[in-house]
Amino acid sequence: MSKRIERPVPGVDYPAESFFARYIGLTGEEEILRQLETQSEDLLRRYQNQPERADYRYAEGKWTLRELLGHMVDTERIFAYRALCIARGEAQNLPGFDENAYMEAADFSAVPLEDLLAYYQATRAASLVLFRMLTDKELSRVGSANGSALSARAFIYILSGHEKHHLAIMAERYQFS
Repeated sequence: MSKRIERPVPGVDYPAESFFARYIGLTGEEEILRQLETQSEDLLRRYQNQPERADYRYAEGKWTLRELLGHMVDTERIFAYRALCIARGEAQNLPGFDENAYMEAADFSAVPLEDLLAYYQATRAASLVLFRMLTDKELSRVGSANGSALSARAFIYILSGHEKHHLAIMAERYQFS
């Protein structure tokens, strides 16, 4: 039997009126670990079917599809790290991050698409193993990240919602589906 991670509760696992609530709200009813697997399959299919579009940007100043993939991997690593820290009882506030500053510091355009896709797959696989290993008690622990009280469970849903958000942008603005 596969692990089932219960949906986070507003006001318990995350502030109901927070930035993070938007991402949690994007997750569907399908079990969250299965959602993460499905999203991964969808994202990989898009890039493997249209690799020539990796450097496309829909407007000047917007990220390329390659950069967007790099951003999603960076964000996944950060959210999985936050889930781990909180699950282990970290008492200190975990810092926020500026995705635009991270993008300026990264050079995803120099990374071969195959390597970036392998990096995404390895990161997602590691996240899934971590999330499956966490106990209900660990998932329910609440810590502080970017000044908000959040449970480890919430970060798993936030991660899925963040990716769902970007998959929708890929389809709508990049016509990449």
